[in-house]
Amino acid sequence: MEENWLTAIFNNHLAGFANAILDAVNLKAQDPAHPWETWLVMEILVVALLTGLAIVVRSSLSVERPGKLQHIFESLLSFLETQASEVGIHHPRKYVNFFATLFIFILTMNLIGIIPAFESPTASYYVPVALAICAWVYYHVMGVRELGPLKYLAHFGGAILWMAPVMFIIEIIGHTARLLSLTVRLYANMFAGEQVTNVFIKLTYVGLPVLFMALHVFVAFLQAYIFTLLTMIYVSMGTSQEH
Repeated sequence: MEENWLTAIFNNHLAGFANAILDAVNLKAQDPAHPWETWLVMEILVVALLTGLAIVVRSSLSVERPGKLQHIFESLLSFLETQASEVGIHHPRKYVNFFATLFIFILTMNLIGIIPAFESPTASYYVPVALAICAWVYYHVMGVRELGPLKYLAHFGGAILWMAPVMFIIEIIGHTARLLSLTVRLYANMFAGEQVTNVFIKLTYVGLPVLFMALHVFVAFLQAYIFTLLTMIYVSMGTSQEH
């Protein structure tokens, strides 16, 4: 990603801070004068915006007179809980906070690229990789917590004892492939969407860019939903007693 005005501010005023953090973990920036990458700055901006939104919503929570934002978030939580139940998760309320956080975070990062001079962090492969790792670790941890370590590992061996070594290897490959699947699906769609939108905005400034921006919004919602839905499916498979 090219450096935008916000990234330039970070590099002009916080380059020393970034380099100090990198030095603490024995890493070096490719350009010490510009250690801040645009994708990271955009992600920090999204975190700041969502934190501010959470504070606003939290301060106005009401049972008697809920506001519009409260209605929106309660509807989202109810929708995600229903989706989790439909994919086979028992007691989905235990997991819905993670699913909602994942969906809102990805959606906001996808949509922020519509703002002029901003870019979607998910169009950089670092972010989808990190999100995929979080989802991957989460469903394994939930599986171990729900079933216990031994019973969860028994999932990998299958039902036929003599096939267990082969099935274990196949399952390991399959679970590793889920990381790649989650990463590539989100990254490829958002990167392609960003490129197409930017090209048409540069070619013409009236009419046509609006159509592609609308398509970008649709893709942003769709990819956030698909990523969250796949995570639900993996949690369902990992926590199911019958699996």
